[in-house]
Amino acid sequence: MTIPPSANDIQTRQTIVRLLSSMASAKEISQYLKRFSQLDAARFAVVKVGGAVLRDDLDALTSSLAFLQDVGLTPIVLHGAGPQLDDEFAAAGIEKQTVNGLRVTTPEALAIVRRVFHAQNLRLVEALQRGGARATSIVSGVFEADFLDRDALGLVGEVTRVDLAPIQASLQAGSIPVIASLGETTGGQILNVNADFAASELVQVLQPYKIVFLTGTGGLLDDQGRIIDSINLSTEYTDLMNQPWINGGMRVKIQQVKDLLDKLPPSSSVSITQPSELAKELFTHKGSGTLVRRGERVLQADRWEALDLPRLRTLIESAFGRRLAPDYFERTRLLRAYVSENYRAAVVLTDEDGYTYLDKFAVLDDAQGEGLGRAVWQVMCDQTPRLFWRSRHGNPVNAFYYAQSDGHCKQDQWKVFWYGLNNFDEIAHCVAHCATRSATLVDPADDAVDAPAAAEGVAP
Repeated sequence: MTIPPSANDIQTRQTIVRLLSSMASAKEISQYLKRFSQLDAARFAVVKVGGAVLRDDLDALTSSLAFLQDVGLTPIVLHGAGPQLDDEFAAAGIEKQTVNGLRVTTPEALAIVRRVFHAQNLRLVEALQRGGARATSIVSGVFEADFLDRDALGLVGEVTRVDLAPIQASLQAGSIPVIASLGETTGGQILNVNADFAASELVQVLQPYKIVFLTGTGGLLDDQGRIIDSINLSTEYTDLMNQPWINGGMRVKIQQVKDLLDKLPPSSSVSITQPSELAKELFTHKGSGTLVRRGERVLQADRWEALDLPRLRTLIESAFGRRLAPDYFERTRLLRAYVSENYRAAVVLTDEDGYTYLDKFAVLDDAQGEGLGRAVWQVMCDQTPRLFWRSRHGNPVNAFYYAQSDGHCKQDQWKVFWYGLNNFDEIAHCVAHCATRSATLVDPADDAVDAPAAAEGVAP
């Protein structure tokens, strides 16, 4: 007799299918689930949802949020309602007025603000419940506020205290807290609070591992309209803010994110993505939108003595899963090394007959997906106009290498990559060097080095 699968079994299977269909590899899934599951429930993620997403992308939003709950990770959701308020104000004949980007809120306008926020909050909660998720509507009791500038803005508040009790009660019940950005004074006056500012105050109290801003664009865009995949503020902020193509709104957003991360633990990050890509952004090294981290400074050295060699050895061996030759530092003539300040990512360069060779590119597992390896790589590239290196066939990082190189050549064991080389003779010389280069890495089961070393790295 065949026993039909239960509803729970079917739901679990559907969850796994959805998980695998949106992820890059089982290893990545396992890595992130393990990392997130070790956090307190309230510290997993705060997801800030703009009103445009509620209006235009509700199905993808609810599917992604329900998915997280399915795999045992319950996000905290805070939403705005800007476009909806614009429509309701226009319908009521109320002219929209702003001061420094904040909506002037009269008593008449506040009645509309409250009604719209309640309606949008319930709309999202009901959509989650229809999708099989558990969700709790929270429209008051979280943000204690005071008047920001009563004369200029009217009933607009700035958050003075965050009460986590309603959020914790929802999480303890296994339910997604869905929070409206409304505040109230100690005397009970409801105030309109900017959702970005409310999110900032909330995450400073919660100190979550992930902060996610869901937008229609799916990330911050560069001068070509392409999504910027990662920003390491420690190494890129000043240069980025000096770019002529950074417009006013984007400049303000980057500044807000930097101010936010400056107040959070170094492990925190801000992801800017679209609802349909939320799981990919959270669970894969490549991600989907723009990942912004405070990051780490990149140290530079041209002699081994300037570095902590035991830490560098541990980094390289952990990243490659193989043992570094005992005399590696003695026999390797260092040209330059670039190492993140906490020794979680490194690039090692050598001089080979006047050509710069990438000897090692290593990124620790717990730094993958942060953009840290990419940041170290970029600092290296800015100072290295010509480079060649090799990587094993099947190395997952080869896709990154293809994008970074001007060309590549296939050998029996290796793919040889280069950029900045000017002619065939130079390329041929470098390719020949890769074919005969001596080894520096040892497989764990081996007693001696028996295979050529690779400049292969791990996902940056």
